[in-house]
Amino acid sequence: MIDRNKILVKSLYSPLSVILVEINRMAEVILKELDSQGRILIPIRWRKEWKSRKLVLTRRGKRIELIPIEAIPPSDLFDSIKISENVDFTDPHSLKKALLELQEH
Repeated sequence: MIDRNKILVKSLYSPLSVILVEINRMAEVILKELDSQGRILIPIRWRKEWKSRKLVLTRRGKRIELIPIEAIPPSDLFDSIKISENVDFTDPHSLKKALLELQEH
């Protein structure tokens, strides 16, 4: 029986990358150096899978996560917020009050 608290890892090494295979999950790790301006090059085969050039960078202690942001088409937002029909959309205070009431419910 596998102890879920321990990580089971197999490592395969090549000159350009390290491939880590964990239980039912695969991660590819490539070793890179920062240039003199603190930049790194993200492999093109990774970037081709992304639908946007915008990324969220998250620092967790000594780790940095890069998460690509996918654009949301405005049509996906249609009817996503239900506001009372009595709201005056020309009055920002009325609109703000209606949105705050939504958060309370």
